[in-house]
Amino acid sequence: MPTTCVVGILWGDEGKGKVIDYLAADTDFVVRFGGGHNAGHTLVLPSGKLVLHLVPSGIVHAHTVNVIGNGVVVDPIHLVGEIDKLRQRGLRVELGQNLLLSERAHVILEAHRQQDHWHEQLRGSGKIGTTGRGIGPAYADRCSRIGLRLGDLLRPERLRSGLAAMVQQKNAWFGPSGLPPLDLEVMYRDLLAAGEKLRPGIVDAGAVLRRAHAAGQRILIEGAQGCLLDVEQGTYPFVTSSHASTGGAFSGTGLPPHAMRTVGIAKAYATRVGEGPFPTELKDELGNRLRIAGNEFGSTTGRPRRCGWFDSVAVRYSGAVSGVTELVLTNLDVLRGFPLRIAVAYRLPDGRTTTELPAFDLDQCVPEYVDLPGFTEDLQQVRQFAALPQNAQRYVQAIEQHTGLPVRTVSVGPGRDQVIVR
Repeated sequence: MPTTCVVGILWGDEGKGKVIDYLAADTDFVVRFGGGHNAGHTLVLPSGKLVLHLVPSGIVHAHTVNVIGNGVVVDPIHLVGEIDKLRQRGLRVELGQNLLLSERAHVILEAHRQQDHWHEQLRGSGKIGTTGRGIGPAYADRCSRIGLRLGDLLRPERLRSGLAAMVQQKNAWFGPSGLPPLDLEVMYRDLLAAGEKLRPGIVDAGAVLRRAHAAGQRILIEGAQGCLLDVEQGTYPFVTSSHASTGGAFSGTGLPPHAMRTVGIAKAYATRVGEGPFPTELKDELGNRLRIAGNEFGSTTGRPRRCGWFDSVAVRYSGAVSGVTELVLTNLDVLRGFPLRIAVAYRLPDGRTTTELPAFDLDQCVPEYVDLPGFTEDLQQVRQFAALPQNAQRYVQAIEQHTGLPVRTVSVGPGRDQVIVR
């Protein structure tokens, strides 16, 4: 199929950046459909590690056109800085040529960052664990129909009037809430300057993608975070503010619904950043060992990730919700020297057993596991599935059995060539 959608299968941090980098070699367009700069995609290139926050992962390939879709919320000042850093690394980033920005994408303002921190403080023990980047408040303003879009930055009168209305509304409660008031003139000046820098790339990206699709060009759509952080299908309320499953792939790009290959990215174990239920979490020294072995620290915030066993119940649910037809299994090499376990069912609070992911009381579910023998061999030089140790092969096959999804690709190291294609 000319269109492929790549989604994280659990709570994000599954290694989507590497997979998208790998797939982009045979792709014309790489499109980001949701989220903001709270997400980080890490690539390990011959020149070293590269972390991307808003710019799609295809930017490292000279032949791809990279698109920030209308479903993304964009901090224009951050984006200008990210582009500058990529250019300093020697990458070609030409706005209007290999990087396009949807004029319909909503803008993150300083007001949104202030709101984000304030809301999180108010939640107290019920905090969500946001990155504080203003993502949620920006999406909330979009739904409240008071948000600004990238296209507004190119229209000074429209930008000023929109900002004035927003500043008046927010300052009405910022003051009583103890937050510093917003300065209209400073915000207007900074956004206008960022808009001028981004102007060549701000286009009707949906029209570009629809023409490309009609012409049969190859389009790779990338999500941010993971399916279990989807605002509707995830572990609500401990979710992000966008549609992180394939449900956001069409509305977030301007492409019409059509048949596509959907690839789910899953780690060989499970991780989660921030608060929320995590049935297979390891809260002991083994979990800490796994965190260190996998270098499980957030690429955007540096926060330590919570680590646990592979959860086939959650993976099967996310795969079904997102229409996943195959899995890419990452970080198999990290499990060297560890025991291997797969959660295959949950015992509910009332004593019943289920293989479905419940919408409520997930924090009270107790996983039921199957145990498999581990392996001690180094996998990073392996390039054929048959060359993997027998216990590593059996683990991958058990994941296929319990999720019902074929594992087509296995990552055995951080490098772009450290993959096994079956």
